[in-house]
Amino acid sequence: MADWTAELEQERAEKDEFFAKHPRSPIPVAERESFDGLDYYPPDEDLRFELELAVFDDHEEITVETTQDGAQGYLRWGEFRFTVGGTECTLTAFKAEQGEERLWVPFRDETNGEETYPAGRYLDLESEDRTADGKWILDFNRAYSPFCAYSEAYECPLVPMENWLDVSIEAGERFDEH
Repeated sequence: MADWTAELEQERAEKDEFFAKHPRSPIPVAERESFDGLDYYPPDEDLRFELELAVFDDHEEITVETTQDGAQGYLRWGEFRFTVGGTECTLTAFKAEQGEERLWVPFRDETNGEETYPAGRYLDLESEDRTADGKWILDFNRAYSPFCAYSEAYECPLVPMENWLDVSIEAGERFDEH
């Protein structure tokens, strides 16, 4: 797992660089000079899962409210089941549209508002986040706060209640209000 940790640390360094210098960074321009990187939990292998996605027969479209009082449509695609600290958890994976490969897995947990962004965090799963046998890699070490956490200029979908977890997910990005 040393390669996994090194890859994760590299991804985090690249994201910090993007946030510090890129014109499309969500960090307000006036704050970029003093920005010294995001805060992360240490990598935790126990919060990295290889899971089957139980794909739903019916891909019901739901409307998800956003941080700017708007709404976005998503398809309920399937669910992941896993255990954290002895607690069984279920998260629904969504797609923005039918033919898309990417899965969006938003979640809230017991760290929200204390150590992580109050509105929740996201995981985006791409085709490369699959194992050779077709399982998905649900890695909470890659959980991130949406851009709206850093700037009101961004509108972000809120986490549907079905993805509110009754456990602490101490992995991925932490959040320190600036």
